[in-house]
Order: sequence, then C-alpha cells, then structure tokens
Amino acid sequence: MGLPNKLKLIRSSKNWTQEEIAEKLKISTHAYAKIERGETDIHLSRLKQLAKVMEIGLSQLLDSDEKNVFNLCNNWQVNSSSNEQHELEKANLIIKERENEIEYLKQQVVDLREMNNILKSKT
Repeated sequence: MGLPNKLKLIRSSKNWTQEEIAEKLKISTHAYAKIERGETDIHLSRLKQLAKVMEIGLSQLLDSDEKNVFNLCNNWQVNSSSNEQHELEKANLIIKERENEIEYLKQQVVDLREMNNILKSKT
C-alpha cells in the first residue's frame, strides 16, 4: 500500500478530518490533501511530523505491509467506537490499491509478451 493511501486509511480509522491533520502539521488543508493524493513529495522532516501526529513510529508509517496497517487500524478501533462507514472506506482503499497493482501487472504482462515476440522474430 502506498504512503498516500496509508495516510488516508490511518486518518479515517482515527476519525480525523484532513483539516485536523493539517492543523496539527501547521500546514493548509489543501497542502495536506495533496499529500494524501500523492501529488507532492514528502521530506523526511515532514514524514517524522506525520508519524508523530498519527501517533505511530516512522518505520510503521513507511512499512508497506498491509497487515501492519490493518493491525494499527484495528487497534485504534478497539479503543474507540467503530464506524461502518470507516470500515467500508478502508476496504475500498485496499481494493483500489489492489486494482491498481493488477492493472500495473497486466501491463507488464503485455510488455513482456511484446518483448518475447520481438525476440522470437529475431531468431
């Protein structure tokens, strides 16, 4: 799972708005929204701030293992009231990420087949 989706998932599982995160980071809501959409590069200092605001370690924030994200989110929800809408939002984010991965892999298969055909035609 990419960092932008992970940030959105963590934020939504804590029932926080983008405005609340932006305020804690002392940046505009628009600037934070760009981070969540993956439209801006994030410097290490900002990553450290994000981890602190999200109340997780930097390594947890950067870890791409989805199991860890679900464990973090599930732990927060055990300690707070569950909301079906947030569960659905998390599931939709994971599905979207998987669909993107599948499309990327399909394109790689097409590219590899083309390369294979080119190599066959040269022999």
